[in-house]
Amino acid sequence: MKLRRRQFLKGGAQTAAAWCLLPTLGATVNAAEPPEQPGAEVYVPTWYPFTGHPDADTCWSLSVGPDGRIYAAACAEGVPGGVVKLVRYNEKNDALDYLFSLDEMVDDPADSGRATQCKIHYSFAPSVADGILFMATHLSGPPIDQPAYSPWLSWHDPKRCFRGSALLAFDTKTDRVLWWKTLIPKEGCRCLLHDEERHRLYALSYPRDHFIIFDTKTRTRRDVGRIGSINAQTLFLDRKHRVWTTDDYGHLVRYDPEKDRLERSPFVLPHNPEFQTGWHSVFYDVAPSPDGECVYAVTWIANSRLMRIWPNDGEWPRVEDLGPTTQKRDPTLSKDTFVDHCGGLVFGGDGQLYYVASRWRDPVYQPMPANGPDREGVVWRLDPVTLERQQVAILQHPKDPAQYVSRGAVDHHGDLFFGSVGVKPVGIFKVQVPAHRRKVNAHLPLRMWG
Repeated sequence: MKLRRRQFLKGGAQTAAAWCLLPTLGATVNAAEPPEQPGAEVYVPTWYPFTGHPDADTCWSLSVGPDGRIYAAACAEGVPGGVVKLVRYNEKNDALDYLFSLDEMVDDPADSGRATQCKIHYSFAPSVADGILFMATHLSGPPIDQPAYSPWLSWHDPKRCFRGSALLAFDTKTDRVLWWKTLIPKEGCRCLLHDEERHRLYALSYPRDHFIIFDTKTRTRRDVGRIGSINAQTLFLDRKHRVWTTDDYGHLVRYDPEKDRLERSPFVLPHNPEFQTGWHSVFYDVAPSPDGECVYAVTWIANSRLMRIWPNDGEWPRVEDLGPTTQKRDPTLSKDTFVDHCGGLVFGGDGQLYYVASRWRDPVYQPMPANGPDREGVVWRLDPVTLERQQVAILQHPKDPAQYVSRGAVDHHGDLFFGSVGVKPVGIFKVQVPAHRRKVNAHLPLRMWG
């Protein structure tokens, strides 16, 4: 179903705050009331529901594959016996293809009586050299005869316990699963990263929050240790092959393969200083700059903060605070954290950073028109040079606001795609960008983490 076009809006600007005594030039935007921009460019969103998997209730993973095509996880985690299906956008038919049901590929059927292979959670990781797309599963889907699943309650129950995160190697050239293996026994994989040069996959486990290394040559795994209790939602890689994430209290954590150990930064990441301490400021989404010198990251979940991190500068990275991604709200009133969210970070073929952030009507600050919806998902474009942010589109779900986007990707033509989490039907958005912002092989260089 084609959605109506939205005009490009330009937000007001203010100076971005510095962090860790670092000067930052640029502008942040008041996401509440962006004024109209004359001569606007047109970005066209289109909604694609998971009609081929009616049980699907979330889309946690969306990524471009090594073939330049878009892959998504149609997850069914709230349905007893629910399973995840791998979906690919078919650009010739302008539709979704359902490639396989994952439980069938790993011999862990939905009616086994165990917790199910219900979702892929930020765990697509491409392999450029051989065209493989790695993927790993997460837990939460209840057994077929139970209403819910608790990994703690069922940890020692051999009949009910989740068998473990299944790691698959999918050949995008032949559409075949080449092999699979249990990556993390009893636990789910929260996020996955591929260091192709060193033939390693890195993962964070849930619920124990352990840092896992998997050798793709020998197909062996190693548990390096526990990070904390609150899982970060992503890992990222720097030029020195160090792997980065965050701990419970908003500190950077890195694994250095030369030292073979986990290290913790003494600095707390940017957060709202009015009523936050850095606790729970774990990474939600991280996108690498096209030149690979820095990354752009947002925190999870409420009062999300955007930052730019230079991992190769100094003993510990230079971190720039680019400010909040959502508008100011009254902290004395309760707010569903599901509404206050930012995700879907991706660089387009035009070299600009795109992401989706929530916007809602606050009883005090009233950031939306009186006749507008209660909340909406806004697609923003950020210029890495000036740090100016501009609204380019609104995502519209046929039944409910689409303010919660899990992941974003750009295909080989340069169009944007976003995974949506909300009410059924769930699915993905395609955002067709203006012609002059398209680029052949816009997906390169590939993002190597989910």
